[in-house]
Amino acid sequence: MSLEVAVAVPFRDRGGSRLGEGEFVVALSLDRDWFTPDQAKRLVDVAVGRGLLARDDDDLVAEFDPATVTVPDGFVPDESVLHEQSTFERVLSALVDAGVEKQAAVAAINERQRESGLTIEAAAILYARKRDVDVDAAADRVLADLRSDGER
Repeated sequence: MSLEVAVAVPFRDRGGSRLGEGEFVVALSLDRDWFTPDQAKRLVDVAVGRGLLARDDDDLVAEFDPATVTVPDGFVPDESVLHEQSTFERVLSALVDAGVEKQAAVAAINERQRESGLTIEAAAILYARKRDVDVDAAADRVLADLRSDGER
């Protein structure tokens, strides 16, 4: 998977599984010249949504062992990795597909997040479930992320 390879490279280059988010963005944009800084930030969001990365304050933590990822010679990630949807985006798409107006959904999810202190993904899951929208796969991912955050 090119997303996993692109995410693994900065960690492999620096020999660890934890990097500052700024350092990660610089590694992909300036050091490798694979993405613009904005695209590299988008890659972070996608990778977090896919469970490849976790945020810990200003650091990014690999949720896999970057050393075990094979990086093919001459590897350059395809820009399509930036278009993969985060968990939040997948839930929002499911809501819109079910007939919920997008702006109203985002506003309600943001309000729930502010009121409850939940992650944006967890707030979106609760909002979708309240409207009987099937988001079980996304809920499983969010639950696993919340459980792993509690173990740290």
